[in-house]
Amino acid sequence: MTALFHAHSGIRYLVLAAGLLALLYFLVGTLRGKPFAAPGPAVLATFTGLVDLQVLTGLVLYAVGGRAAGIIGHLTLMLLALVTLHVTSVIRKRRPQPTGNGLPLLGVVVAAGLIVLGILSIGRSVV
Repeated sequence: MTALFHAHSGIRYLVLAAGLLALLYFLVGTLRGKPFAAPGPAVLATFTGLVDLQVLTGLVLYAVGGRAAGIIGHLTLMLLALVTLHVTSVIRKRRPQPTGNGLPLLGVVVAAGLIVLGILSIGRSVV
C-alpha cells in the first residue's frame, strides 16, 4: 500500500504540470482567437488521461484501506474534476464545426480548481 500511496502522490505532480500546460495553451489560444486544432486535442487528452490515472490509483488506494481525514470530500472533488474533463471533451467533439479554445479552457480551469481544492481538502500541499 505504501508504494501505491507514493505513486498516487507522485502522479499529482504530473497532473498539476499537465493542467498548467493545458491552462496556458488554451488561454493563449483563446486570447489569439485560434481554432481548436492540433496539438490542442492531444493537450486536453493528456491532461484528461493523467487525471484518469490519478483517480484510478486513488480509488484502488481507497479500496485497499488508504483513508485520510477528509477523504470523502477529496474523492468527490476529484471525481467531479474527472467528469468535468470528460464532459468537456464530449461536448467539444459533438459540435458540428471546429470551434475555438474557450470550452477546453473553461473545462481545464474548472477541473484544475477542483483538483487543487481536492488536494487541499486532505491537508496536502499543492506543490
